[in-house]
Amino acid sequence: MNPRRPRRLRRRGLQLLLAAWLALAFWHTLKPLPPGLHVQGAFVVTPAASVQFLADITAQDGAGGMLRQRAIHEATLQLVRGARDFLVLDYFLFNGQGGPNGALEYRDGRAPVAAELIAALRDLKRAQPSLPVLVITDPINDYYRGGVPDELAALREEGIDVVVARLTGLRDSNPLYSATWRLLFGWWLPVSGEGWLPNLLDGAGPDLKFGALLRLPNFKANHRKLVLTGDGTGSLIGIVASANPHDASSAHSNVALRVEGEALRPLLASELAIARFSGWQGGALEAFGPPQLLIDMARETGRRSPASADAQRAPQADSATRVAVLTEGAIRATLLQRFDATQAGDAIDVAQFYLAERNVLRALLDASRRGVAVRVLLDPNRDAFGFEKSGVPNRPLANALVRASEQRIALRWYRTSGEQFHAKFASVRSGEQLWFTLGSANFTRRNIGDLNLEANVEVEADAATPAATQATTWFETLWNNAGGIPYTDATDAWMEDSRLRYWKSRYMEATGLSTF
Repeated sequence: MNPRRPRRLRRRGLQLLLAAWLALAFWHTLKPLPPGLHVQGAFVVTPAASVQFLADITAQDGAGGMLRQRAIHEATLQLVRGARDFLVLDYFLFNGQGGPNGALEYRDGRAPVAAELIAALRDLKRAQPSLPVLVITDPINDYYRGGVPDELAALREEGIDVVVARLTGLRDSNPLYSATWRLLFGWWLPVSGEGWLPNLLDGAGPDLKFGALLRLPNFKANHRKLVLTGDGTGSLIGIVASANPHDASSAHSNVALRVEGEALRPLLASELAIARFSGWQGGALEAFGPPQLLIDMARETGRRSPASADAQRAPQADSATRVAVLTEGAIRATLLQRFDATQAGDAIDVAQFYLAERNVLRALLDASRRGVAVRVLLDPNRDAFGFEKSGVPNRPLANALVRASEQRIALRWYRTSGEQFHAKFASVRSGEQLWFTLGSANFTRRNIGDLNLEANVEVEADAATPAATQATTWFETLWNNAGGIPYTDATDAWMEDSRLRYWKSRYMEATGLSTF
């Protein structure tokens, strides 16, 4: 036997393996999105009274105590308890995990948020047995198919449809790992059943199999946070938020928008589409909009041409409040369009848990050079459920942004104390008009690059309308430490000059080898 033949066979085998890896990496990075995603809904004129800005705020009160203002969870419970026609909830984190330090102390003696929402759903279903109720959530809540937690089991026992989003159809945000996982492990390793490895997601949860834990580094997520229902007349009511019904997150500072009206119709379509491609068989909910019909409508409205700068700046005839839905990559497209259209004298405000997407950073820098007043309020990325983080990506990237702008961009840091500044918000003020967007999306490649499932709303209104005033007042309160409460710290409080961490942040953002 030719001694070179085994080496040639090994070389050919490695070449085939590399070719298969590259093919998987490229296809799952570039493949078409599942139906119902990347929705850019049309603006819908909405009565000013039908749009309400909501905020949760946790801060030190300056006297050794804590200030805790809660609005989002309470508004969500109210919406659930008053549901008519149907109810759809979609949350990234929906469980009673308290984190290493519990975090229940932030509830001021009230029931944990997950248990309180589950009780409200149970009561609703028992009072209205025929009411269609659909709950969509991320695989992290069933330990990536490794087990069924008590919260989800309790909902199913009440006859509520619980759908764990099937994320394999999404594009890979971490292709270096995901291609390897698909090629070597994902197709054969079992994930469900009794395991033997510690549960890294929940110390009180069941032991997991190796296959379940190996799904975690794919870093895919159904990151949406919303509730939709009907008002009994066929119209819609909903809350789109940055907050999860998750006990360990119950102290986070968050924002949300409560909206009534047809602007939410494409979002309902998108939710039904997600449920469908995740294995849901449908039912009575389709009476409120067959998924394919609504998906087609969302696609059609999503073809709206980018507005010119003059059109964006023109005041609306009746100073109406206009609302639209944005999901996935449509959030980035709209954000860049709005930032790039700003001129000297305009103002941009950003409040974010993560700010790392290169195009967004570039747009903010360019706007500051045109004479736009840019203010950025960020979480210092130091707290994560009892663990201390390194400050990546916010500290190195934001400080580089400020330096590149020659201090034209103003930066402040939210003063956290164990919890997170978890808001996802941006606004543009042009004259007497305010545009803003909020929802689930951090400004990162994974969140606004058609990789995660994300849902935002955008609002365009006269700056004196209630929702615009509420959003502006919230930002100004935090920025200016209103009432003597130290909500935020100056730029140098978390100055990060490390070039190593700067390039680490860039590398992690570009490759997807990160959780942000």
